[in-house]
Amino acid sequence: MDETARSELLTIARQTVTAAVTNQPRPAPQATHPDLEQPCGAFVTLRTSGRLRGCIGCFEATQPLHDVVAEMAESSARRDPRFIFDPLRPEELDDLTIEVSVLSPLERIEDPLDFELGRHGIYIKHGGASGCFLPQVAEETGWSKEEFLTQCASGKAGLAPDAWKDPATEVYRFTCQIITEE
Repeated sequence: MDETARSELLTIARQTVTAAVTNQPRPAPQATHPDLEQPCGAFVTLRTSGRLRGCIGCFEATQPLHDVVAEMAESSARRDPRFIFDPLRPEELDDLTIEVSVLSPLERIEDPLDFELGRHGIYIKHGGASGCFLPQVAEETGWSKEEFLTQCASGKAGLAPDAWKDPATEVYRFTCQIITEE
């Protein structure tokens, strides 16, 4: 994805978050770059002064990327369950950094350890429970592969810590292109 497309995605995310935090209607994404018309999954991560303030995404590639980013930006600002009682406030917008992670398709792996820390994110699914970690989580935490899987299973999916070892648990890997405001 070239610089123009990356810049447009960040603009869409910033305008959407600003509207959400100031209780304005979500603006219609103004995408002009053809890459942003392609269906693609994405996550939008919000941080103020390095502190996580929201992160929500979607793996399903059923909408154009610009629509997915707008929807995930609004959800990250308003509906991340971790921040329901401490939502992002208008006075935080000046310190806000937005990161958009454009996802590759999910790839199911038979061996749960068949991924590269820092390059692949993981998605774990068992029954109706699921959870994921973006690739950058491994770099931020310094976890081993086993810790990465264990924390995702228990902390994100609400499963037993060793659920990733269960053959009935589906483990997927994916990569992402990370686009961050400077």
